[in-house]
Order: sequence, then C-alpha cells, then structure tokens
Amino acid sequence: MSDREVKVLLDRLVFPECPRWHESRLWFSDMHDGKVWAMTQHAQSQLICDVPGQPAGLGWLPDGRLQIVSMTDRKLLRLEKGYLHQVADLSRFFSHNANDMVVDAAGRAYIGSFGFDLDGGGEPTSSPLVCVEPDGEAWVVIEGLLFPNGCAISPDGTTLLVAESFGQRLSAYTMQPDGSLAQPRVWCDLRPNVPDGICMDASGAVWVADPINNGVIRVGPDGNTDDWVSTGDRNAYACALGGPDLCTLFICTAESSDPVRTVASRTGRIEAVRVEVPGLPEPRAATVDLR
Repeated sequence: MSDREVKVLLDRLVFPECPRWHESRLWFSDMHDGKVWAMTQHAQSQLICDVPGQPAGLGWLPDGRLQIVSMTDRKLLRLEKGYLHQVADLSRFFSHNANDMVVDAAGRAYIGSFGFDLDGGGEPTSSPLVCVEPDGEAWVVIEGLLFPNGCAISPDGTTLLVAESFGQRLSAYTMQPDGSLAQPRVWCDLRPNVPDGICMDASGAVWVADPINNGVIRVGPDGNTDDWVSTGDRNAYACALGGPDLCTLFICTAESSDPVRTVASRTGRIEAVRVEVPGLPEPRAATVDLR
C-alpha cells in the first residue's frame, strides 16, 4: 500500500478520461462535457476541440495528427487544422458506445467498445476490438471481449494489452506486421480489482485504474501486483505517466461515471502522484498544427 501524497492538479471537470502524455502536456477527454483538453504539469490548460459525440480514446499518427474516438456516434475522428474529419464509421462493429483506443507506431488504431447499454442498465454482452488503418480501413481483430477498456503497447512494440473491465483481467496479444493480433492469453487475473484505463512503464509493468476499489494498482511484468495508490473516496478511471522525467502518474478521478450526475456535480479531477519507474518515451513525430 502506498501512502504517497496524491495532489489535485485540475478540478471542476465533468468526467475526465483517456489521458495521454504527448509533447510535454497531458491530453485528456472530458467525456461527458464533449471536450478534449491539453494541460501542462502545472495545470495550465488549453481547449483543443469540442466533440459533440463525446470524446474517448486519444492517439496520434506518426506525422503528429490527433485522432479521437467519438463515443455515442461510434466514429474515429481526426483533427486537422482545427476541424474534425471522419476517419471511420465504427457503428457496423459496435452496437453501443465506442470507448478507449491505443495507436501503434504505424498509425493503426485499436479501439474497444462498451458492448451494451451500460448507462441504461443493459445486460452485459461481449464486444470486439477493432483495428483502423490510417486510411480508414477497419476490421475486427479480436472477438468476445468483456468490456474492452484501456489499452497499452509494450515497450518493444510486440504486445498489445487490453483491460477487460467485466473480465477483471488484462489480456495480451502478439502484434503482427499486418496489424492482426495473435496468441491470445491472460496477462494478469486482477480479481477482485476491476480494470479501467491503463498505462505501461519503461520496465513493462502496467498501472491499472480501478474505479470500484478507488485507486491505481501496479502490475509487474511477472503478473504480480507490487504497488497501490489510493484515491480515497473518489473513483479512479484512467491513468497516464508523464512529466519532464515521465515519473508523474496522472490519475483521472470523479465521484461517479453516471452522465446525469457528472454533468450536474462537476466533480472530475486530474490528480497526480510521483512514482519510481518512468513511463515510455514517445516516438518522434513530425510537427503539425493540431489546433
């Protein structure tokens, strides 16, 4: 158990999710407010864009262009010179909200979905993971996941990890040159923890946000848990490693994930705690105007 101080950097958000450290700033989706933000480690924030369909997963192409999952209309969007353009319509793959995403070094986006009407109290069902090429071609790469949520790619770029929230596990897949995934396996059984957003550090360990048990757990490369950061009475929904030395763990917290409650209460926060092992450095990308 960790007794390190968790500091509040930014508050009065609606429901922050899907954080990513990119070009010396933390980028995140304020999902239920329909906005994508970027902030410095000192909480100086900039509105990047509005996403009427609720933004979720964020990622960048090798040339630096931002891609955003639009949840409720189930689309992958790309921001170019201040305008959002559709890359792919995912509604033929997903019957309910699209969700988090990770983008590999080639620009392929791997995207999950809820699989059922979570907010409406629907019956849980499995959902696929979809791969979208930079040109918009999309196909199902894995079937039967139990609420695929946060995703991460290993330091050597050979393994994709998926947090299955309702499976209470991290699942691993070997990444093939053509974008397909092979050798499905359970990387870690997390019961009684419930994984949401995840991020990987330079040693290959994974930090996992747990909104049910209110904290972030670190799972080592051997699959054993070796650290825990409590978020007190607040739910932890996602996390990212960043800062100048990549040793700051940013945590997205809120008191609820119910859109009716979050919009009214605005209890969302970006919190942060120092950790020992740094995150992964970003691949170098061309500089483009993302505004």
